[in-house]
Amino acid sequence: MARIEASGKPCVINPLKVSPPLGAAMAFMGLDGCMPMLHAAQGCTAFALVLLVRHFREAIPLQTTAMNEVSTILGGSDNLERAVLNVTERAHPKVIGVCSTGLTETRGEDVRGDLKLIRRRHPELADVALIHAATSDYKGGLEDGWGAAVTAIVEALVEPTPARDPRQINVLAGSHLTPADLEEIRDTVEAFSLTPIMLPDLGGSLDGHVADRYVPTTLGGTTLDDVRAMGASAVTLALGRQVEPAARLLENRCGVPVETFPRLVGLRAWDDFVAALSRRSGEAAPTGVRRRRSQLIDAMLDGHFHFGGKRIAIAAEPDLLVGLSQFLADMGATIACSVAATSAPALTQAPIESVTIGDLDDLERRAAGCDLVVSHAHGRRVAERLDIPFFPAGFPLFDTLGAAHRLSVGYRGARDLIFEIGNLFIANQSGRRPRDRQGGHHAAVAAR
Repeated sequence: MARIEASGKPCVINPLKVSPPLGAAMAFMGLDGCMPMLHAAQGCTAFALVLLVRHFREAIPLQTTAMNEVSTILGGSDNLERAVLNVTERAHPKVIGVCSTGLTETRGEDVRGDLKLIRRRHPELADVALIHAATSDYKGGLEDGWGAAVTAIVEALVEPTPARDPRQINVLAGSHLTPADLEEIRDTVEAFSLTPIMLPDLGGSLDGHVADRYVPTTLGGTTLDDVRAMGASAVTLALGRQVEPAARLLENRCGVPVETFPRLVGLRAWDDFVAALSRRSGEAAPTGVRRRRSQLIDAMLDGHFHFGGKRIAIAAEPDLLVGLSQFLADMGATIACSVAATSAPALTQAPIESVTIGDLDDLERRAAGCDLVVSHAHGRRVAERLDIPFFPAGFPLFDTLGAAHRLSVGYRGARDLIFEIGNLFIANQSGRRPRDRQGGHHAAVAAR
């Protein structure tokens, strides 16, 4: 069991953490017809919007309450009301997801109470779901904001029901899962003749498809009817510790039992997931699933020579860090350095003696002599300065094409990870270092 240690520095030098409001906004984007809204200044929203656009390379619906100096001091209820009414009039959303920020949380804004008053004063909002996620910038990170938004969605929309559909299951997805991962999960669940309700479903809204028409809100994702029907499901599968509170809320409110899967990357992890689907459906794994498992085993046999003994440095959000670390350890690599953006109980399961809660500066100080650096796009410069191969993972990935289509879960995803990371090791051993995505060969090293 890994120890969780603070870096002990008085300040952040090279940030690793991504803010909770951005994580909550991402979760709301997994709802169909939704307009996420940051209860913040325009600059805060603009910065979040830039990161989302650069990562997904899609049109991102995101609005702001445009707080200023006066409203920050006197209260932002008027700004919130004007923003909700303007968005409703112009975009006609089915859902408005309001994410509070450090600006409003520090003052102690009663956002939930404000939304109730706004709804009471404006009957035209009767058909619009107003959902508030309390996400202060100074507490937690991306996964925490995502989890808070999923919990808020369940709390606002799911009601108890005496009905039960034995073939319907809830799948609560964590922020570490890409749209491609969610598609793989959906396809696997449906292969067992089960009907999944995915929440949030970025695989339907941010999977990179070209829409037939312009829609100012999210297009695709979990519908409100599906969310409201979650209380009639036979089981809830919580994919990541970050969504377990939402799953437990659903269990307490509707009596839907919960099964938690801390990770889905690697042979053993996906075997557990497939076994759970088989138990729930009463069916054996389909031929296609069995064949992909066989392909993964062959890839593990081919690749373990290149992973064995390699020293890995990884910096990421907790659920992503644990999943990738355990996968790499299963392949024979050693996790020599592990830095998490925020503290979480899941980190105790990382295959390393200790996990540091810190930033990319902590990663750089500890990663010297490693064979691979794993982090989001901002970690690339760390790898260049240390002259170590780099594997991008997490959010944001603004210098990588196809971030939404990268598959890591399931037998196919693990197979692809083995090939991609293994090829990095092969290229480094043969002296053919990978070309930098900006066009040069490790520009920082060459400059020296």
